[in-house]
Amino acid sequence: MHAVEVRSFGDPSVLEWRTRDEPAPGPGEVAIRVTQTGVNFADVQARRGAYHGGQQPPFVPGLDCTGTIVALGAGVDGLTVGRRVAAFPPNGSYAECVVAPATTTYPLEAAISDDDAASLLMLVTAYNVLTLAGRLAPGESVLVHAGAGGVGSTAIQIARALGAGTIFATAGSDAKCAVARDAGADVAIDYRREDFARRVLDATDGRGVDIILDSVAGDVFQSGLTALAPFGRLVAFGNASGTPGTVRTNELHPTNRAVIGYSSGSYRKLRPEALRPAAEASLRLVAEGKVHVVIGARFPLREAADAHRLVESRTGHGKVLLSV
Repeated sequence: MHAVEVRSFGDPSVLEWRTRDEPAPGPGEVAIRVTQTGVNFADVQARRGAYHGGQQPPFVPGLDCTGTIVALGAGVDGLTVGRRVAAFPPNGSYAECVVAPATTTYPLEAAISDDDAASLLMLVTAYNVLTLAGRLAPGESVLVHAGAGGVGSTAIQIARALGAGTIFATAGSDAKCAVARDAGADVAIDYRREDFARRVLDATDGRGVDIILDSVAGDVFQSGLTALAPFGRLVAFGNASGTPGTVRTNELHPTNRAVIGYSSGSYRKLRPEALRPAAEASLRLVAEGKVHVVIGARFPLREAADAHRLVESRTGHGKVLLSV
């Protein structure tokens, strides 16, 4: 079979199309013939050598995929050969065939397309930052940074489906603001031209929002704290800016506000069984037509380097997929 490998840390040119032995499932595992895999920013960070807990070269990048089960390991119940599934394979998904634990392999309904299923990590992350970490209650207001991105546009839709109140989003251009509004944001703010925190405060009579979803950090994190309402939760789940955010405890306890960290990757490694509720719930929302994955671009698997270049350019929007 073929796979894409990171042979050394570096720019997208280090992604190489290689021939590998086809993997066989061990106990509690399944082998999956891959049809599509998602490109996540974590893949870019892993390729650079900047992903927390990332592997050392050579390795196959990628965290999620969809395809059909072709073999079962011993002790696997509830899954069958020929079953269409989405999965989190621990040893990379940029390959024609992968092995995944049955605990992180999820059967798919016919109503769920390969596009949707290959966006599994994005769906789970968007669902969990709102619910598991953010504890969204019906009617609460939400601010979603990077609202035109894959996770951002999906989180907007999930927030709406779960009964959120006013949804604010930030994005970096008029076109990206339009993507966020199409996803369901009530207010889309071009952060390059406006002070998003001031806009949020003005729109909420100075109160701020109940939940902020921040995958950017840096100055965005600092400004976001000024727009977080009493009893609000700021969920930090990335630092795409390259700079971490900082907080002083006296900015939190007087107003009962919280900063909460979240990583689907850490759940996948440390508590994989805990991802199933979010996977099943988010895929159900897709099957019911309440969430539509925004696809920004597609590439053949062997052109993964071009897909990474697009993600790094920050000129695209929505989910980037690799087809096998």
